[in-house]
Amino acid sequence: MTDPASNAPARDDPDSDAPASGVPAPVRETAFYGRRKGKKLRAAQATHLVRDLPALAIDTATLDGRPLAELFPHPVRAVRLEIGFGGGEHLLSEARRHPDIGYIGAEAFLNGIAKMTAAIAEAGLANVRLHGDDVVPLLDRLPDGALERIDLLYPDPWPKRRHWKRRFVQADNIDRIARLLAPGGHFRFATDIEHYAAWTLARLNADPRFEWTARRADDWRLPWEGWPGTRYEAKALREGRRPGYYEFRRI
Repeated sequence: MTDPASNAPARDDPDSDAPASGVPAPVRETAFYGRRKGKKLRAAQATHLVRDLPALAIDTATLDGRPLAELFPHPVRAVRLEIGFGGGEHLLSEARRHPDIGYIGAEAFLNGIAKMTAAIAEAGLANVRLHGDDVVPLLDRLPDGALERIDLLYPDPWPKRRHWKRRFVQADNIDRIARLLAPGGHFRFATDIEHYAAWTLARLNADPRFEWTARRADDWRLPWEGWPGTRYEAKALREGRRPGYYEFRRI
């Protein structure tokens, strides 16, 4: 891996556009995401956003005490969350592979939400729900121990030292992850940034609530079973950075 401070810019620049729900929300001072909106949506994506997102979007006001399985129209044996799904390659692949598992995808970037909404509709998937805004308010409304797995894949590394406070892996979010994972549940983290990998390992390994599952180097050097690849991974490989795949079990 290479030094992130030398050649890895932040994924996005901060912006203040409205979230995918269309309701403007204040941006937290230490929000971990960057810009909220990119280039103009394609016509088909815009159509799906208007037509299909209302049925897929999670209403956080109705979550308190509600079993997450009720979010889905058919029974699911477990619920998983992906934070910042980007282009949706992994989320879409997982939902197709495991129709008996419910997936919640959180993404603050409108274009990502639009692309995923269209993909879900076109694939006819019934086991995915979306949150198109800051994920922290969503996390705070989810029931204790409600999730089997939480994935954080190629998050913005915020490479400049003054921006490290905006990295998602912080003490308060680790507390949220610990609260939300069922005993034996897993937190998966992927990054091509060596400093962010070390940052995350230091914090999770020091937390008695988590156990790093790696027993040999290939356990973090190689992608997980069924990994479809993502655009961020492809970019990292093109630029000579080797990704790492880290998994922690909730004790």
